[in-house]
Amino acid sequence: MALDDRSRPPARQPQTFADLFLREWPRVVGIAQQIMHSPSRSEEVAQEAFLAFYRRFGDDLPERPGAWLHRAAAHGALNVLRGEDRRRLREEREARLDAQSAPDPGDLVAAREEVLQVRRALLRLKEPQATLLVLRYGGFSYNEIAQALGLPVTQIGTRLRRAELQLRKEIDHAARR
Repeated sequence: MALDDRSRPPARQPQTFADLFLREWPRVVGIAQQIMHSPSRSEEVAQEAFLAFYRRFGDDLPERPGAWLHRAAAHGALNVLRGEDRRRLREEREARLDAQSAPDPGDLVAAREEVLQVRRALLRLKEPQATLLVLRYGGFSYNEIAQALGLPVTQIGTRLRRAELQLRKEIDHAARR
C-alpha cells in the first residue's frame, strides 16, 4: 500500500457502466478541459472516451476502469488538438501562398504563437510525457497518475521531472526559431 492510500478509505468500485459513468464523468470532462480549455469540446472528448470504453468492455468492467477512462480522455484531447494544429498549419501554408495581396501572415502567426506556445510544445512531446504532464497539472496525485498510466508510483517523480525539462526545451526551441 502506498503512503497516499493510508489516509483514504478504499474507493467503492462501480458495478455497472452506469455507475462508472455517473462517478467518472466530471473527472473525465475535467481532464479534457485541462487540455482543451473548451467545455463543449471537452464534453465531446469525454463522450468519445466513454463510448470507446463501453464498446470495449460493456458492463464487464476492468479492475481500474477510471484509470482507463482518464488516460483515454487525455489521449483523445491531445489527438483533437494535434488535428487542429495540423489543420491550422495547413491553413497558414495556404494563406502564405495567397499572401501577395493580403496582410503579412507572419504577423498573424507571431500573435497566435505567443498564446499557443505552451500548447504546441506540449503537442511535440512524446505521448507518455504529454499525458503525464496533463494528468499532474490537472490535479492528479502521483498515486493516481501511477494507476492511470500503469506505472510504479516510485517512477512518477522522475518521469514528471524529465517531462517538464523536455517541455522547457521544446518551448526554448520554439522561441529560438
